[in-house]
Amino acid sequence: MLIASLLVNANNIHCNENTISSKKRLIESLSHYLAANTQAITVDVIFQALLERERLGSTGLGKGVAIPHARVAGITETIATMMTIVSPIDYEAPDSQPVDIVFGLLVPENNDQYHLEHLARLAALLRDEQTCDTIRHTADPEKLFDFLLAIDDD
Repeated sequence: MLIASLLVNANNIHCNENTISSKKRLIESLSHYLAANTQAITVDVIFQALLERERLGSTGLGKGVAIPHARVAGITETIATMMTIVSPIDYEAPDSQPVDIVFGLLVPENNDQYHLEHLARLAALLRDEQTCDTIRHTADPEKLFDFLLAIDDD
């Protein structure tokens, strides 16, 4: 699974968000970005699905990274977006570190295999310190997309 292919293009990367002040606001913004990629479900449906998933346990990985995700009825393909946040927020991550890199993911409701593969690939990518450092210091979505494409080619 290729990370850049999930994002489709640089329009789904949002660098240096500066209006995010809480986990709830982050999920709200993420919901809007994800909804921009589908007519099948609304922002509210996405927001509720992501919140429900968070109630099961934080999707924070640690080291400043979170992968909010949910299975959603009504979509036929995986939908993804990525954000970096100027002022890291408390996300209840296992290491208690605030989050500043977020990769949002929606998968079709009955697509368990791909869901797990996507999460595993994302987690592996976002556990790499050099990768995260590059993501944090890239303010241009096009350059960040190109960086992710290059990782996919490795």
